[in-house]
Formats: sequence, C-alpha cells, structure tokens
Amino acid sequence: MNASYFEEFGELDNIQTGTLKTPEPGEGEVLVRVEAAGVNPVDAAVARGMLNEVIPAQFPAIPGWDMAGVVEECSYAARRFEEGDEVYAYARRPTVQHGTFAEYVAIPESYLAERPQQVSMEASGGIPLVGLTAYQSLFQFGNLQENDTLLILGGSGGVGTMGIQLAKTVGATVIGVAGEDNQDYMKQLGADKTIDYSAGDVGEVVNEIAPDGIDFIFHCSRGDSLKQSIGSLKSGGQLISITNRNPDIPDDIDFRYVFVEPNAKQLKHIQELTDEGKISVPVSKTFDLNEVDSALQEIESLHSRGKTVITP
Repeated sequence: MNASYFEEFGELDNIQTGTLKTPEPGEGEVLVRVEAAGVNPVDAAVARGMLNEVIPAQFPAIPGWDMAGVVEECSYAARRFEEGDEVYAYARRPTVQHGTFAEYVAIPESYLAERPQQVSMEASGGIPLVGLTAYQSLFQFGNLQENDTLLILGGSGGVGTMGIQLAKTVGATVIGVAGEDNQDYMKQLGADKTIDYSAGDVGEVVNEIAPDGIDFIFHCSRGDSLKQSIGSLKSGGQLISITNRNPDIPDDIDFRYVFVEPNAKQLKHIQELTDEGKISVPVSKTFDLNEVDSALQEIESLHSRGKTVITP
C-alpha cells in the first residue's frame, strides 16, 4: 500500500511517501480502506518525537490517528461489521506504527462506529479525535450543564468548533475566543458571543459579557488567553485544558487535563448528533499522501480554521 511514514524523529520534512506492506488484521480486528484521515496538531508532535516517552514509535512509523473509510476484511472474532460498511474511528494504538496516513489500516473493531451519513467521507474523517476530545472534555471529565456559561479558548480550531456545537446541544451559553478573521465563523457554528484575542485583554471582555462570572473554561489554545480570563471563572468553576497539564490557577477551581481516549460509544452519539444536523464539520483543506509534511506544518501553527484532511 501507499503510506506516509518517518524512519526517525525530527523535522516534518523527514516524512516520506512510499510503499509499505498492507497490515494484516489480527483477531478481533478489521482492515479498513482509508478514505479520509483528519490532521491534528498532535500528529506533528508525534513525528517530532515529543510523545515518545508516553506513546513510543516503531519505525517505519505511519502517523495519523483519525480515520473514515470502508471495511475491507473482518478477521476471526470480528463480527460487528461487514465488508463494505462505512466506518470511522479514533485509531490511536499503544505504539505509533500503523497510523491512518495510509491506504489501509488494521484496527480493533471495538474502536469503530458507523460513520455519519449526512456529511461527506472527508468530514467524517475529520471528526473522531476532535469530536471525542470535545465530548470527553465537556461531558465525561467535565460536567457541562444546561444554562452554564462556557468560555472556549481556541474556538475556531478543530476541537473548539466541536466544543461550540456540542455545548449548544445541551443548552449552554457559549463564548468563543479566536482571531479577528474567525468571529463570524464561530457565530455560524452557534457561539452566542465571540471575542477577538488580538484586540485586547480577553478577561476584560468576558467580564463585560458575563459580569456574574462564567461556569466553565474549555482551554484549547496557547498564549495568554487563559491567564487573562481565569479570574472570570466562578469559585468552584470547571477548567478543562487539552494544552496545559499544570496551569497557574486558583485553588478553588475544578481542573482537569484531558488526553483523548478511543470510545466507540461516544462516537456513536456524535454520529447521531451529526446526522440530526446538530454538528457540522467544516473541512478547510484536503491534502494527498505526498503532501503530509505540508499538512502537518500548517496544522502545527494552531491557527487553522475547521479541519484539514488527508485523502489517501
């Protein structure tokens, strides 16, 4: 099969495209023909070796953890799906080796869910990592409730856009923070109020919007926005971060750092919400396997809009 892979950690232009052996599905696994694979900032971190102590690599290593595609083969004891089924998954394994930036991936069937049918295959391939990250942050590790006021720092990126939409499904009030060019974009996704982080102190604007304080901060960005806005969080309020394991925060804040885990049941719920029209997945750019290094360099900037997708 054709695949994009790296044989050592380092710069992103170390990634090459060539022919590797098609993986064989083991017991309880299925072989999926990858039609679309979402690109995420963590993919660049993996290729640089920044996660090697936590998730080691075996070379040649194929990056990519997002996937939507078609079931090609079901191995022994894999009975949930049949050949030809369209599926999607967050395909992270204990080691980085057989990723999704390839024509095929073998994956435990327990990771898979039927993909949404009311959006494209490309959009489906961009959902799993960002969708599960937002879902687990807001509803599993966090406890977002109806009528809560949620501040999303990094509201225009992949996770942030999912966070806006998921929060609206439970009736929360959403304040999205992003750059000037993405204010209307966040509103189109459902944000009730938006803030341009480049226009001044984010916390001052939050206090104007919600003078009684906010209930929940979902931190999906870097920079100074969290430091500026943490004072707006109510005592006992919730802070979930996906970018900072140890932020400088008051003692009366309920803080969790979230690193997303595969969860097919949650993917099933996200599929249902997507097919009901409650979640859209704007695909901003698509790249082929020969352009994976360029896609990773772009996503690494953390200034993207919507989803970037590889189409093998």
